[in-house]
Amino acid sequence: MDENKKTEEFKVSGENLVAKIKEIIKAGNAKKVTIRGKEGNEILSFPVTIGVAGIVLAPIFAAAGAIAALATECTIVIEK
Repeated sequence: MDENKKTEEFKVSGENLVAKIKEIIKAGNAKKVTIRGKEGNEILSFPVTIGVAGIVLAPIFAAAGAIAALATECTIVIEK
């Protein structure tokens, strides 16, 4: 395991998922974002690069929105 790799986890309800992802990306301190379901299975994982345009993130937000519609609770793991 990489000693320099730091992670943070946030438990969110499905309805707050997209807003929390946008907040994480806007903060600019994440390298990778992973969304896990209630059982801990990985649903979606994507890298976050500095200066990513909104148009590139649109499909990710759409996928997160679809997940939010189906999920009652998710865990967002950010890798710094």
